[in-house]
Amino acid sequence: MTLPPQIAPIVLLVGSNVFMTFAWYGHLKFGSKPLWIVVLISWGIAFFEYCLAVPANRIGHTVYSAAELKTMQEVITLVVFAVVSVTYLGEKLTMNHAVGFALIAGGAWFIFRGPL
Repeated sequence: MTLPPQIAPIVLLVGSNVFMTFAWYGHLKFGSKPLWIVVLISWGIAFFEYCLAVPANRIGHTVYSAAELKTMQEVITLVVFAVVSVTYLGEKLTMNHAVGFALIAGGAWFIFRGPL
């Protein structure tokens, strides 16, 4: 099944951000492991992120601008990070996080709205 170019980058970016979030933050639960080991493991995980992010941007650029793709990626990153932060790392999101995320979502709205 082939996804339309409007949807494929979203699906691929969600997958890539799951990999990258674990590459960047997953090791925080293993603070006693040597840094060089977690760097190598994180680098290996990041490879799979690139395997999804590069096609997401290649496919997505047929229907979205580079600015729209980057904005999409950032919003997806925040959502994935928030979920991983709460469910995997056991951290709490505060009202400050909600306000900050809302401001970023407002910025995304302007990117996708088109010229003023």
